Amino acid sequence: MASRVPVRMDPRRFDELVSDALDLIPPELAAAMDNVVVLVEDRHPEDAELLGLYEGVALTERDSDYAGALPDAITIYREALLDVCESEAEVVEEVAITVIHEIAHHFGIDDDRLHELGWA
Repeated sequence: MASRVPVRMDPRRFDELVSDALDLIPPELAAAMDNVVVLVEDRHPEDAELLGLYEGVALTERDSDYAGALPDAITIYREALLDVCESEAEVVEEVAITVIHEIAHHFGIDDDRLHELGWA
C-alpha cells in the first residue's frame, strides 16, 4: 500500500481558504459571532490529528451572568488538514467542513448532531 503524501500549500493560501469558508456563513449567523476569534495554527500541541477546535461557551450555554468574557476561539490546524487531503480541491472542502463544524459548536450543536447533518 502506498503511503499518502500530504498536500503542500503556502500558509497564506490556507488562510485564504479559511476566510473563504467563513464567507459561507449566512449573515444572520455571522452577526452572532461577534465575540469569536478564528485562528490558524500548525498543529494542536497534544493531538496532532485534530483538525479544528472550538474553545468557549456555546451560545446555548450562556446565561444572564455571561459578560466580559474573553472571546471564544476557533482554531483550525493547517498541517493536520493538509495531512488528510490528497489535492487542493480536497483541502478546500475539508477546510470548509472543519470551519463550519467548529462554528456549529459555538451555536451549541454537538458532534452527534453534526454527524447526522453530514458536517463531521
